Amino acid sequence: MTDRDKLNQEELRRYARHLALPGFGMEGQQKLKMAKVLVLGAGGLGAPVLLYLAAAGVGHIGIVDFDRVEDTNLQRQVLYTIEDVGQFKAEAARRRLLALNPHIKVEAFTIPFQRENALELIAPFDIVVDGTDNFPTRYLSNDACVLAGKPLIYGSIFRFEGQVSVFNYLLENGERGPNYRDLFPTPPPPELVPNCAEGGVLGVLPGIIGSMQANEAIKVLTGIGQPLAGKLLLFDAASFSSRILNIPKNPGLEIKELIDYEQFCAPSPPEPVQEVSVEELQELLVEKADIQLIDVREPFEYGIANLGGALIPPSEILETAGRISHDKKVILYCRTGKRSAEAIRQLKQHYGLENLYNLKGGILAWAQEIDPSMKQY
Repeated sequence: MTDRDKLNQEELRRYARHLALPGFGMEGQQKLKMAKVLVLGAGGLGAPVLLYLAAAGVGHIGIVDFDRVEDTNLQRQVLYTIEDVGQFKAEAARRRLLALNPHIKVEAFTIPFQRENALELIAPFDIVVDGTDNFPTRYLSNDACVLAGKPLIYGSIFRFEGQVSVFNYLLENGERGPNYRDLFPTPPPPELVPNCAEGGVLGVLPGIIGSMQANEAIKVLTGIGQPLAGKLLLFDAASFSSRILNIPKNPGLEIKELIDYEQFCAPSPPEPVQEVSVEELQELLVEKADIQLIDVREPFEYGIANLGGALIPPSEILETAGRISHDKKVILYCRTGKRSAEAIRQLKQHYGLENLYNLKGGILAWAQEIDPSMKQY
């Protein structure tokens, strides 16, 4: 240990509560000061992870995020304020962390985490914390950590539920614990996994799960406690209940190289559906054509902005098919056109309807091309 790694008087005072912890003390705090942690994503999960790692005294933190702060982020991404809207998340996070703890080093990488740079980004760091929200990056971060021999702190959230685990952990026998592919060998069909913008997420949930990830990271770095290696914690904020599942290791699983993760997670091409553009819909409305408009979003979305169509949420589309005309031209729309296209496929499969058209680009395209005053979300 060099003089640079030793705690100065300001740090001794700052971390006094850690130093008083049995089994943690000076040794644990110095391990944190010498530690290097890379956090992928500075969003809902990354925000609490970064705050608690910086406050705990992790000496070197890297942040990978090329996204910018939006006002819709502020409901759950507690790193940011309204003044940060429009700025790179990684840069805004770096400023906030250094304001919180000037005794640490923080690097901001405003670039995508990709196959071409993953191993290079991971190399200088001891562990990786995954705060991302898409399957290609999850598989990429897992495989890169396996190849680089780094532990990966995993977390995910959706609606009221969250998951936490520690992958690729170095066990006492010198072997590595299970990784993400032991839990999920292949990605689920994208249509079964709506994003948080469509499915929603309780604002405090990423704070809870992200704090758990920070907790696991500190345990791995200091060697205290028992990390969630080989275990998956499931948390339900609605019932405030949790359970832990064991993750068996697949002895036949071998990761040899990084692959094309976008292609790996890509679904089979969906059956095409008939479409109308927002310009064509505008003409039909101006002409007062005999058409039927169906809005296949959720009620809260309808309350933000709508085109006057009959509201039928996706979960009710098949049960309420009797409300849909079999004779006139029926145009279905959602936020982007994805859910309405899937609704059309279901209606064609179950009822053979051939008079259904999807609004290309959905209500977002309408707001951008036809009515810029319409609220976007």
